[in-house]
Amino acid sequence: MILQHVAPVVSNTLIAEGIFLLTVEAKDIARSVRPGQFVNVRSTDGSLPFLRRPFSVSNTRGDLIDLMFNVVGQGTRMMASRRIGDTLDVLGPLGKPFGFAGNFKTAIMVGGGLGVAPFPILTRQLEEEKKSLLTLLGARSAKHIVAKDLQNTQIATDDGSAGFHGTVVALLESSLQSKALADPKIFGCGPTPMLKALSEFAQRSGIECELSLEGDMACGVGLCQGCPVETSHGSRKYALVCVEGPTFNCHDIILR
Repeated sequence: MILQHVAPVVSNTLIAEGIFLLTVEAKDIARSVRPGQFVNVRSTDGSLPFLRRPFSVSNTRGDLIDLMFNVVGQGTRMMASRRIGDTLDVLGPLGKPFGFAGNFKTAIMVGGGLGVAPFPILTRQLEEEKKSLLTLLGARSAKHIVAKDLQNTQIATDDGSAGFHGTVVALLESSLQSKALADPKIFGCGPTPMLKALSEFAQRSGIECELSLEGDMACGVGLCQGCPVETSHGSRKYALVCVEGPTFNCHDIILR
């Protein structure tokens, strides 16, 4: 069931360079959302920007939901300026969550940049499922790393200022060469070029892999048709990220 809340802001904190963690009270969404799902937020009380903005649910705590974002345009600038007691119109939970079926024993979470956003709530669920965890995070520099509420974390930075000097997918390859992991499954989230590289590596290596995609999800419910992703088989050439994703098995989609 999709719910709508006029949700009061509980906190809004700068947690890394350009990255905010905004917490709102949205009881029914907080209690029904599953890892990998998102909410669509109206960032203003006025008419502009007209469209809602999609945000992964980063974590839940009782009646509260955490949303992680960076400032990239008018909507997120407005979000960053929200203060305690302000309200946001929040619609959710939306989309298909990550899957936990199967016999995997080790969950490898691979995040690029703000792709870390859905991992805290995913971490909690995987711990409840008694899975071993490995978390690999990539960012431009140490100043852009967010590792709050994550477990067994390794870092990759483009400039070498923290951890492995290189991409997070290269770090994954290096980690798997140096250590065998029992029955792994990859959970990936981040920009499309990183997910494409991650998908190609997983398919070469024969490792199960689920990806959480980004997309221009204006409505969030499949009406606007604005977030297509190419499918690799079946009668339909495209799927919609907002309703058939944002999580997909890497074998089911083609990233370009």
